[in-house]
Amino acid sequence: MGGKNTVLKTFPLADTKKGIISVSHLEEPYGTGSFPVVSIGISLKGDDKAPDWKAHIPYENLDQLIEALQEAKDKYGK
Repeated sequence: MGGKNTVLKTFPLADTKKGIISVSHLEEPYGTGSFPVVSIGISLKGDDKAPDWKAHIPYENLDQLIEALQEAKDKYGK
């Protein structure tokens, strides 16, 4: 499982020494013929190739995710 992974952006994970957040485009994440997703990875060690946690978001759900993240930021962000 897991197709081609293209890292689009990495940035520091706040309040950590080496942690990063990586955002990637992942082709065929669940095998041949599966639809691409955006992969969001969190690495406490600063390794964008082997994150400690990751979430795969279908492109069809990105607008909903962005809206929910903005709502969280507006309500609880600094």
